[in-house]
Amino acid sequence: MDLQVRPGPGVPRGLLVPAAELAESFSRASGPGGQGVNTTDSRVQLSLDLATSQAFDDKQRARLLTNLAGRLDGTVLSVDASEERHQRRNRVLARERMADLLREALAPPPPPRRATRPTRGSVRRRLEAKKQRSQTKALRGRPRD
Repeated sequence: MDLQVRPGPGVPRGLLVPAAELAESFSRASGPGGQGVNTTDSRVQLSLDLATSQAFDDKQRARLLTNLAGRLDGTVLSVDASEERHQRRNRVLARERMADLLREALAPPPPPRRATRPTRGSVRRRLEAKKQRSQTKALRGRPRD
C-alpha cells in the first residue's frame, strides 16, 4: 500500500511514496492485550530511506534531511506504532505518522518577523495598568495615621 502525503505548504499537489520504498517490520508490542500479547506481532515499524527514495526531488530531499536530522538513523526515517491491539490498525497509524512527519518537514520556514514599534495607545494602556497595580499593592500595607 502506497503512502499518500496530503497537499500542504511545500507540497502543493501532495506526494505518493511507492510501497516498494517502504520497509515494514513487525514485533510483539508491550502493554495490555491479555494472552494475545504474547503470540501476535502487532507492533509495526515503518522505515523509509530518504536518500534513495524516488518520490522526492533534490530540493525536497535536502529539506527533509535537514528538518528531520534529529529523527534519522543515517538517512532512514523510522516510525513505530503499537497503541492498538490489531496489526492492521497499527499499520494505518504508522503510515499516518510517517505522512504527517514528511508533510511538516517539507513545509518552508515561516517568513522572518519584521520588528515594529508598539503603538502609542498600547504604551499608554500598559503604563496605566502598571499604575493601577502599584496602587493596589500600596493599599495592602499597614494603615498610616
